[in-house]
Amino acid sequence: MEEPGTVYFTGTAGAGKTTYVRAFAQWMQSAGYDAVVVNLDPGNEGSEFEPDVDIREWVRLTDLQDEYGLGPNGAQVAAADMIALKIFEVKQAVQELKTDYVLVDTPGQIELFAFREASKAIVDALSGDRSVIAFLFDPALARNPAGFVSLLMLSATVEFRFRLPMVNLLSKADVLTPDQLAEIAGWSDDPSQLYEAVSRDTPTPDVQLSTELFRAIETMGPLVGLVPTSAKEGTGLDAFYESCQRVFGGGEDLEPSHAPTSE
Repeated sequence: MEEPGTVYFTGTAGAGKTTYVRAFAQWMQSAGYDAVVVNLDPGNEGSEFEPDVDIREWVRLTDLQDEYGLGPNGAQVAAADMIALKIFEVKQAVQELKTDYVLVDTPGQIELFAFREASKAIVDALSGDRSVIAFLFDPALARNPAGFVSLLMLSATVEFRFRLPMVNLLSKADVLTPDQLAEIAGWSDDPSQLYEAVSRDTPTPDVQLSTELFRAIETMGPLVGLVPTSAKEGTGLDAFYESCQRVFGGGEDLEPSHAPTSE
């Protein structure tokens, strides 16, 4: 059996990572593919769905707070390091589940995933040759030129940290108007449109800084391929799958593991 594709879902808090992971897993099941969901957030107490492999079986945020008298932030930092110590047990649990895709729901605070050395060790341990990071753009930030540029910079930083292929997703696209979607698509497809929008909305003293940031973004190249998608409406999930398959198999579709199901 071919090595499964591993997808890490990340983005700013509130971008809808957990909801999107659930929706994509359900879409894959309905299309005839198997997907295993891995929760790497020790503080995720939501009940949206039960992951197949759950880091809370080894490390739970509330237990750390009670045992060591830590606040939420201190417990998150301690948990990130403890997860790294348990990651080979997590990897073994994942490998025991034969699947097409492994969908990894990362911690809600992106800095814990992106900037802790423990997170780099976790990704290195779980990743094979077929791995990709999905970075979710929160539409509340992405509909503003400065917010869009900030998300591009953060996405590029995550890609630089982990050295894995990146797919950028515009999550919760259903909350945007058609005009807002078209404008964001224009910024993604045509750098000159983004530059004009940033220049128009930037105070004169900050134009030089904005110009330098924009040039850096162009050099790093994260502008290409922002995929509008909505977990609520189920739109864009097929386009995201196709983006992953371009990374994993040159665009070739998977052979279904089982018969597709109708919702």
